[in-house]
Amino acid sequence: MPSPPDPQLYRDPWAKREAWRKHPVFSRRAMFSKAFPGFGVALVAFTAYVVAENVLTKGKGSSH
Repeated sequence: MPSPPDPQLYRDPWAKREAWRKHPVFSRRAMFSKAFPGFGVALVAFTAYVVAENVLTKGKGSSH
């Protein structure tokens, strides 16, 4: 029965230099969230403002 091949024979010499590509910091979700910091908070605040304005001015007529 032949012995398995030596793992060092097929080792990738560039593995350490390519490891950063698989790091979670460089995932698509992390890159998007870092590109637009505070976007989620701003979106919630703007939505709340628009809803509140529509509810409060519902009964009033247009001043135009």
